[in-house]
Amino acid sequence: MKTFRCPGRHGYAVEVSPFQPSRIACATSQYYGIAGCGTLHVLEQREADIGLVRSFDWNDGLFDVTWSENNEHVLVTGAGDGSLQLWDTENPQGPLQVLKQHTREVYSVDWSQTRGETLLVSGSWDHTAKVWDPERLQCLCTLRGHEGVIYSTIWSPHIPGCFASASGDGTLRVWDTKAAACRLAIPAHKGEILSCDWCKYDQNVLVTGSVDCSLCVWDLRNVRQPVAKLLGHSYAIRRVKFSPFHHTVLASCSYDFTVRFWDFSKSEPLLETLEHHSEFVCGLDFNFHIPNQVVDCSWDETVKIYSPPRLAAAQPSES
Repeated sequence: MKTFRCPGRHGYAVEVSPFQPSRIACATSQYYGIAGCGTLHVLEQREADIGLVRSFDWNDGLFDVTWSENNEHVLVTGAGDGSLQLWDTENPQGPLQVLKQHTREVYSVDWSQTRGETLLVSGSWDHTAKVWDPERLQCLCTLRGHEGVIYSTIWSPHIPGCFASASGDGTLRVWDTKAAACRLAIPAHKGEILSCDWCKYDQNVLVTGSVDCSLCVWDLRNVRQPVAKLLGHSYAIRRVKFSPFHHTVLASCSYDFTVRFWDFSKSEPLLETLEHHSEFVCGLDFNFHIPNQVVDCSWDETVKIYSPPRLAAAQPSES
């Protein structure tokens, strides 16, 4: 296991570059994100350790980060002051651009992965999601419908113009940006939903993670009940991610200081529980260049890279 320490900065989100297997971005905040500034760390995984390539400071906490899907040097972060920042790893002077329309914290940012589409989506504590054109630097539409804070906004990897959002109102919503409308609202949990993600192999399957300590796997063709309900965490689930290598495998991290790996197709779905942090684990990502490699970040001021042994034993999906 490789560890990078960022003293005085508490990790909120990590994402592996879609272009470079060894390049990782981590969004962090001072004072647990309650006050102070934020720092974006651009990291390089080396043979024996993790090195710092560049860091960028912002005057408010940074809560999420996403890499551009068409420029290996560009990243976007979401901040506590309601703004999004576009950064260039080749330009150390500061953000290329700041997009400010949200009126409260931006807790989620994601860059569309579907071909021929260059869009950003952001989710905010102001109950709205916004879709942006990062090339023209403008907001294309504002989507309203959630009755609570939006914690997670994730583009479908399959369907252009489609994203999902998870909210403190307990619903998972699926949006069509071309029609600027909500196509489906699922009362997914009785508690707040802090995270959602799409299956990489099936356009109809998503997972949600909630403060009720459960993960629910949903099939959009029949949402009366989840395909699977995964229990094991003892505190709120902060982030969920589907594996890019296994159809039914996913990971979750939690305020119970653990990272857990699951295969929802099995009668005993919990594959592995890792307890290598001493604080809330908030950020999590799979490295889709390197099978079974995972990166996470925690409020304990560390970023960790590792390969869970039981994850490697799972059978890869057919693409």
